[in-house]
Amino acid sequence: MQAVKNTLAKALYSQIIGKFGKEPPPPEQLAEMLEYPPDPQMGHLAFPCFKLSRDLRMGPPMIAAKLAEDLSCDYISECSVAGGYLNFRIDSAAFVKHVMTDIEKKGERFGSPECGQGKTVVLDYSSPNVAKPFHIGHLGTTVIGHALRLLHEFAGYKCVGVNHLGDWGTQFGKMIVAYRKWGDPEKVANGGCDGLVELYVKFHEEAEKDASLNDEARAEFTKLEQGDEENLKLWQLFLDISLKEYRITYDQLGIEFDSYMGESHYFDKAPAVAEELKEKGLLVIDDGASIVNLDEYNMPPCLILKKDGSTIYPSRDIAAAFYRKNTYDFDKCIYVTSAGQSLHFAQWFKVVELMGYDWAKDLVHVPYGTVSINGEKLATRTGNVILLRDLFSTAIEKVAGIVNEKSPDLEGKEQVAEAVGVGAIVFHYLANNRMRDINFNIEDALSFDGNTGPYAQYTYARCCSLLEKAGEISTDCDYGVCGTPELELAMTVSRFGERVEDALKEYEPSYITRYILDLCTAFNRMYHECKILNAEDEVRTARLKLVAATKTVLGTALHLICMKTPNKI
Repeated sequence: MQAVKNTLAKALYSQIIGKFGKEPPPPEQLAEMLEYPPDPQMGHLAFPCFKLSRDLRMGPPMIAAKLAEDLSCDYISECSVAGGYLNFRIDSAAFVKHVMTDIEKKGERFGSPECGQGKTVVLDYSSPNVAKPFHIGHLGTTVIGHALRLLHEFAGYKCVGVNHLGDWGTQFGKMIVAYRKWGDPEKVANGGCDGLVELYVKFHEEAEKDASLNDEARAEFTKLEQGDEENLKLWQLFLDISLKEYRITYDQLGIEFDSYMGESHYFDKAPAVAEELKEKGLLVIDDGASIVNLDEYNMPPCLILKKDGSTIYPSRDIAAAFYRKNTYDFDKCIYVTSAGQSLHFAQWFKVVELMGYDWAKDLVHVPYGTVSINGEKLATRTGNVILLRDLFSTAIEKVAGIVNEKSPDLEGKEQVAEAVGVGAIVFHYLANNRMRDINFNIEDALSFDGNTGPYAQYTYARCCSLLEKAGEISTDCDYGVCGTPELELAMTVSRFGERVEDALKEYEPSYITRYILDLCTAFNRMYHECKILNAEDEVRTARLKLVAATKTVLGTALHLICMKTPNKI
């Protein structure tokens, strides 16, 4: 669609000069002004003349009327005036041919803005806290982060996915204390994250009775930072148990990381950050702690070192940013975390800027809303969580029952059930703006009716089935036979690139999720209103080419939001 907008914008540019003798905004700005009318009966594209009114010293309706006089443009069959708008109808045959030719040429690269060639992006996402199970609260950073990685890869960027594990901090002092006091080595070794979280919950229950346990935990963590051999062995045990379980979930989501370097990798690099801040006159000692004062920027001070000299999140994050810049020379470094950490990132981003590093502007925080269960905040220590493995298992089991009932002879039923079950959860999460708070309801997440992930995957499988039954499709095609359903589908297909650009610009995967639903709706409208396999030769060829285009674009779009694409369901 962008090619049509660009062509029309050039025609409008020439028309404005010819009719009014004045230099209008350049064609690229005019193209951005073009809109999609809310009702297709009004036209396929609209140009609002209001922004030209001041410079041309004429009312928008009169501007529209003059511009409509003898305006001609490729792809446009009709131009009409509606108040201050110029409405355009697209020439069906020319437009559908253009879209089909473009997608046949580009294939799975259709829709890519190719804006990332020669550029590197580091994406920090998922990053669970070690010794705690994957729960629904981790789903946001994981699937939003990976979708952003896939979008950037699609745009041509070299992407480095970093799982910045929460594998350091006072919580490991708590775990060490709990393990030594109440841990059963065999049970912990075989219990996965469940065994570890039992110890974590136990510690907090006992610490409420005996506050000295917190002091003991802090002391054990200090020993860990100082390299105590026994504490390091226990820390490694907790890490290994956790990663083994996490990788099962990542495999279900089709996610791989380039690096699992967590906070532990940077704690010994953080003192150098403090030293540089001191040398640059930015470090202040406040009640024994080392801080950077940010009063001038309307933010609380950024804590760099605690009173006992231990590192803390900001100092480790700054050290990690230096490491990533030196290692990958990124053009952007993206952090996907909950909105509750927005101040934390704003603070240490500002510290990097104050240190004089111009690449501070390339640090991007992508926040997302909170998840609650029946209105209650998630909390591992109280057990108020939905574990992802249980959620995925429930979804897979439900899909497996449906598949066994409707397609008992389907090949690879287990893989299909996993792809559709896990996909239902992912799609449900990514269906809304990332900043929206979610009160998670498992029945809604697992509903397969309406605008859902299974509906999108089933539409993809329907395309595959039609193409398999059709066999070879003729290369010759007269797109003049296309009617309204075909044109509307081709227009929806053509908008994919625009939605990709929107998603990249706003760091918002839901643009793709909503586009998928639009594409499925347009395709299924043609499927139900038009014969395809039994249509006459020319019509059959045109519609099958549209089916093939839908399959290609829908498959790409589903991939961009971490969804798998079974050929049969």
